[in-house]
Amino acid sequence: MSPGKDSPYQGYVYAYPHKSAYRPLTPRPALRELWATERRDALFLYLHVPFCEMRCGFCNLFTRTGAPAELVTRYLDALARQASVVRDELGDARFAQTAIGGGTPTYLDAGELTRLCDIAERVVGADLLATPLSVETSPATATPDRLAVLAERGTTRISIGVQSFLDAEARSAVRPQRRAEVEQALDAIRDARIPVLNIDLIYGIDGQTEATWLRSLDAALGWSPEELYLYPLYVRPLTGLAGRAGAPEESWDAQRLRLYHLGREHLLAAGYEQVSMRMFRRLGAPTVGGDEYCCQSDGMVGLGCGARSYTSGLHYSFDYAVSTSQVRAIIDDYVSRPAADFGRAEVGFALDEHERRRRYLIQSLLQAKGVDVTEYRERFGADPAEDFAAELAEFGDRGWLAAEPGTLRLTVDGLAHSDAIGPALFSPAVRAAMSSYERR
Repeated sequence: MSPGKDSPYQGYVYAYPHKSAYRPLTPRPALRELWATERRDALFLYLHVPFCEMRCGFCNLFTRTGAPAELVTRYLDALARQASVVRDELGDARFAQTAIGGGTPTYLDAGELTRLCDIAERVVGADLLATPLSVETSPATATPDRLAVLAERGTTRISIGVQSFLDAEARSAVRPQRRAEVEQALDAIRDARIPVLNIDLIYGIDGQTEATWLRSLDAALGWSPEELYLYPLYVRPLTGLAGRAGAPEESWDAQRLRLYHLGREHLLAAGYEQVSMRMFRRLGAPTVGGDEYCCQSDGMVGLGCGARSYTSGLHYSFDYAVSTSQVRAIIDDYVSRPAADFGRAEVGFALDEHERRRRYLIQSLLQAKGVDVTEYRERFGADPAEDFAAELAEFGDRGWLAAEPGTLRLTVDGLAHSDAIGPALFSPAVRAAMSSYERR
């Protein structure tokens, strides 16, 4: 379902530019050259595990289901080869933060998780016990033995995708699970004493009402999670929900906005602060993002076939797909690669100065604290109001922007329209590349 031009739900901007704007790099640049002039003292390490026990109906992430143990072993072998080459190419890199995502990283068993952490520490050189470590999990795989490994290796934050505490709503989102299984997983997470628990919930599910949404929120609040992410449901091409007929778009938009505001008000009243459209943090809860890494300026090193890496001038990764057959082909290709092949970037997007300014603005403006104009000026030698006069003027006219002394911040209504504001800031070049991307 493609959104209309006035829909508040144009797209979730979790990175800029999106992977669908990446293209094959010819010739393939050597990682040593890409990183030679980059700051490497506070990097983000991301490890990607492209496996899940099931594929949810709303999911368009790079993942496959039902991977046999032999494939998981070969994947970790390839990840170790890649890690060794990347470490050699980057030289004296230091990692300030690590995340393990997917897929579902806890699809790996306890022994495989131990090996993954060993790769991060012994091969890449990350100090997992001394720096923040975030890991994603699912109700079916958050088992005590896996969680014990993660806690022992220094996990400071664990994020579990619950989506709904109501079994009927979970089924409607093509995520068959039982509330008892969810509660058992949350019990195990709390028993593991990982400092920060995040629970993901989704609103806009077919059949969901204000009353059932509040029931899910209250069920989540019963666990006193340090963080909650509230996601609007999207129906994307090549996903399990893509062929289903739903409510007319305008009424669905209205429903999602209504549920968003209801959820926001409910969490604020329960003692949470809003960090972004999706993220809410319990007041007084520890923050585990670390003080050294800054997403607007520091680089990221991604390991695994679905991971991205960021230098200041190039974002790069391996190939990207959503459909089952294409994802499997990309994983099969990754696990068969010799070590030497990991020393060069393959697909990516080059960021010029103007794209870097756009990325900084998008990443800052979509946070509740907004854009520090002085920091922007010190970094780029201009004000954001000069660089993006037309876009910011339109946001102001719509009541989305609060121009305070030294800060550009979204209003309450602006935060609610983050998924329209982010895409509106895409450059013509990124729009064109995304439009011409052939979904597969």
